Amino acid sequence: MDNSADMQRFLQQEQQKALVGEMVGKLTSVCWDKCITSTPGSKFSSGETTCLTNCAQRYLDMSVLIAKRFEMQ
Repeated sequence: MDNSADMQRFLQQEQQKALVGEMVGKLTSVCWDKCITSTPGSKFSSGETTCLTNCAQRYLDMSVLIAKRFEMQ
């Protein structure tokens, strides 16, 4: 196998891991700030759970939409 091709593949994988980690961090921060309005207890309320679920889904949907737009260009 070509070491250059292996290195390129490795670098792409590491870059994708970094992007996923960045997305998870951003999603967590945005949704937490939006949905958790008081000091959290040992469990989330049903409203907080619903808000977090919806926020995360919208964030992921928009990320996919944006990625598809960039692919089209």
